[in-house]
Amino acid sequence: MSLLVTLVAFLFALGTLIVIHELGHYWVARLCGVKVLRFSVGFGAPLWSRRLGADQTEWVVAAFPLGGYVKMLDEREGEVAAHERHRSFNRKSVYRRIAIVAAGPIANFVLAIAVYWGVFLYGVPGVKPVLGPSLSGTPAAQAGIASGETILRIGDQPVATWEDVRWVLLERVVEKSSVTIEVRNEKGQIAFRRVDLSGLTAADLDADFLAKIGLTRFSPALIGEVQAGRAGERAGLRPGDEVVAVDDKPVTSWEELVGAVQPNAGTRLLLTVRRGGDTLQIPVTPDAVEEGGRSVGRIGLARDVALLEKQLVQVRYGPLAALSQAAVKTWDISVLSLQMLGKMIVGEVSLKNLSGPITIADYAGQSAQMGLLFYVRFIALISISLGVLNLLPVPVLDGGHLMYYFVEIIKGRPVSERALEIGQRIGMVVLFTLMAFAIYNDIHRLVGG
Repeated sequence: MSLLVTLVAFLFALGTLIVIHELGHYWVARLCGVKVLRFSVGFGAPLWSRRLGADQTEWVVAAFPLGGYVKMLDEREGEVAAHERHRSFNRKSVYRRIAIVAAGPIANFVLAIAVYWGVFLYGVPGVKPVLGPSLSGTPAAQAGIASGETILRIGDQPVATWEDVRWVLLERVVEKSSVTIEVRNEKGQIAFRRVDLSGLTAADLDADFLAKIGLTRFSPALIGEVQAGRAGERAGLRPGDEVVAVDDKPVTSWEELVGAVQPNAGTRLLLTVRRGGDTLQIPVTPDAVEEGGRSVGRIGLARDVALLEKQLVQVRYGPLAALSQAAVKTWDISVLSLQMLGKMIVGEVSLKNLSGPITIADYAGQSAQMGLLFYVRFIALISISLGVLNLLPVPVLDGGHLMYYFVEIIKGRPVSERALEIGQRIGMVVLFTLMAFAIYNDIHRLVGG
């Protein structure tokens, strides 16, 4: 069932993005008086086709779904009747050709803005950026960031959720700049922390870069429920207890507690527990539980749900504010995508960050199973990526054609057929090389888990 959901979610997302992109080309071509011969979703042998409209445009769904195209009347590609030459793409001014070619990527950006606008109107669920203990020796610890503080602003950008924090800091990490973080402590006092990000490396971007900065989420190992008859109850643990250490090793989050217990099935552990104003030492031996074909340790505890709920927030905006936020979000992701690509080219960011169709399909399936809100946000993100990719100045992409047209404006005449042919070959090599890296990364992720 999961594989089916992944496949359907991937094909629907891909189909939607291709149709929107090609409709951009199609609509503007029609507005500019160009005759459209074929509108194809996919490449290769047609699986379905119909001729519609006064021009009998052929609408096609083809066998290979990774792309699409709009074929326009063009004297460079075949004989054109004299009475239709004025409708040929090559006869249009360079500015109209620029508009037609640019319309595809622009349509992808417009789709992303529309999706984010709807999402911000509806409300974005998230977790408040309340900080846990700063990891020793990290930029956050050196800046004096303390547990329990809530991040309010990074630089001049307000943040409401951990997702906001990740996006804003990722931009700063890519730039390797210092940043001022405004925080509020548990007493309501405001402070400003200057965090130096210049020491982070490309390898840090491949990992959890927030942990490398030293920022952790406030998630104390506070017990909300003790299951009857399990190891925790037998040891005397109670709801409201906070585990602060396991075998004298500090525990700063629920995840760390789970990580300490799981590998120690049947092994006696000494928990340091804070109960009211007292600190207790409580020995506990985790029960062995079969999970995924292996034995893991469990002590029968559940975290404090009320504490979690206090950290949840829903961020929503009015119509105009939502539109502004959607435009800013689309712009920020576009700029960050270009920055990451630039860093990859000069070797400052690993090519391991490139993802291909397998990884994208996996993310499509995961987001679809998480709910409609997550899925449409995934589509918006991929739509931006598609728009940015197509605007790169690589021959065979829209950006390559735009590059030729700008050269034509400067020179006063079109680029020669020979230059176009050489550019096409170079573009194909670049595109296939990028695809090869992306697919390799996909396979490596699958094999390496």
